[in-house]
Amino acid sequence: MGIEAAISTDMVLTTQLQRVVNWARRNSLWPMPFATACCGIELMATASSRYDLARFGAEVMRFSPRQSDLLIVAGRVGIKMVPVLQRLYEQVTEPKWVISMGACASTGGVFDTYATVQGVDQFIPVDVYVPGCPPRPETLIEAVMAIQRLIDEDNMPPKGPDGKRVPLGIAVEPSHAVKAQPVGLTVGD
Repeated sequence: MGIEAAISTDMVLTTQLQRVVNWARRNSLWPMPFATACCGIELMATASSRYDLARFGAEVMRFSPRQSDLLIVAGRVGIKMVPVLQRLYEQVTEPKWVISMGACASTGGVFDTYATVQGVDQFIPVDVYVPGCPPRPETLIEAVMAIQRLIDEDNMPPKGPDGKRVPLGIAVEPSHAVKAQPVGLTVGD
């Protein structure tokens, strides 16, 4: 019996349109990486077949901000990069989400110098912070899942009275609840 036969012509399906829109947004996040250091290598590992970020709906990395809705800032950000980062953030489509990946992007890391930004949240609103130097791919996946939970709960990025975006500032704990996909052959018992 096909689906056409199972659904009669007098059957009506009702749901809230916002739930359908949130489901589509949740399962089709398009990340744009802004990777400058070793966190970028872990970001690439997260997208590889071992960790398979695609199973969480964030499959295709976009390198155009107008085609993405998730900005992942991974690694050290220099003072001279701030105008570029701000311009990229402004061009990301609404509703936009930001992940600050690693100690360098979140707090400046070991680079406590005049030329290094001591946290990108001074210049753009950050929704989820991923700790580590560099963080494990599982922790980045946890951050993507945290954003998906926010979308499910209809918690779109809030705006203040002045119309500017209010950061959510969620810190992700590395729980390693997400396991890597098995790769290769295993030696049997």
